Amino acid sequence: MPDFDPVTYAIPAFVLLVLAEMLWSRMRRPEAYEPRDTLTSLGIGLGSTVVGALVGLLGFGLFLWLYQFRVFDFGEQWWTVWWAWPLCFVLDDLAYYWSHRFGHRVRWFWASHVNHHSSQHYNLSTALRQSWTGFLTLGFVFTLPLVLLGFHPVMIAICGGFNLIYQFWIHTEAIDRMPRWFEAMMNTPSHHRVHHATNPRYLDRNYAGVFIVWDRLFGTFEPEGRDEPIRYGIVKQLGTFNLVWSVFHEWAGMLQDIWRAPWKHKLSYLLREPGWTHDGSRETSDMIRERWLARRASETAPEPAPEPSGRPIAEENPIAGTREAA
Repeated sequence: MPDFDPVTYAIPAFVLLVLAEMLWSRMRRPEAYEPRDTLTSLGIGLGSTVVGALVGLLGFGLFLWLYQFRVFDFGEQWWTVWWAWPLCFVLDDLAYYWSHRFGHRVRWFWASHVNHHSSQHYNLSTALRQSWTGFLTLGFVFTLPLVLLGFHPVMIAICGGFNLIYQFWIHTEAIDRMPRWFEAMMNTPSHHRVHHATNPRYLDRNYAGVFIVWDRLFGTFEPEGRDEPIRYGIVKQLGTFNLVWSVFHEWAGMLQDIWRAPWKHKLSYLLREPGWTHDGSRETSDMIRERWLARRASETAPEPAPEPSGRPIAEENPIAGTREAA
């Protein structure tokens, strides 16, 4: 039975790629890296690794217990069933798409995911901003169907590891576009830059992990445009590099909203989309996009036709096709 974590073996490559991108940015895009921001990303990544090691076994133990209730059985030597591996990888990526989508559309999940988007810079170190509190949101429920289908938890963990490795390289501005066929099927730096953007047209788009086809299929795809620069971060920027606040600020804000809200609205501050308020004092991503679309439509509306001058026009002769003499 395989017993390894692919992400652990990939860490040296992650470090080398970050260093290479830093060298590239010094020559081509000096603003791509900000030392304090990079240190915050590294701190969040380290904390996520520690938390994952501490609580990961609990989730894995739950998966092993549920595995006895599987619908299909690939046999005791399940790791030798070659076709199960690519199938598990594709289904795990589909589960990731929905988990990621809920992470943006439900505030309870967003509180855990927001730290990944909190950087106003987009580089490979940003990929290290992984959640410390994912276990609180119970996001692993999106992967439970794979266990019940018969995929062993070890197989799921390995496929999830390779999924995470793939997503590392797409956090860069050093790569513009991939070949058209690749852009059509796979998640790329161009597609993922859209996902990290705060521009109204890009909010809550391109949730894919590996295969961008999920966004195309479920109506959440948005291509990267050339007509406006991308602004990274979150709608209300943090304005600080404080590590603890970067991780927990949304939890604090959510709990504060729940405390202050009338009883009938308290649950909505957990389950509605980020930015929702019962009094309309803030905006959701949908509201921001609708306002932007309305403004854009008014700016591109055609000029109204000029008003008639009021002077009488000579009546035309329906037979001769010429105007009657006055």
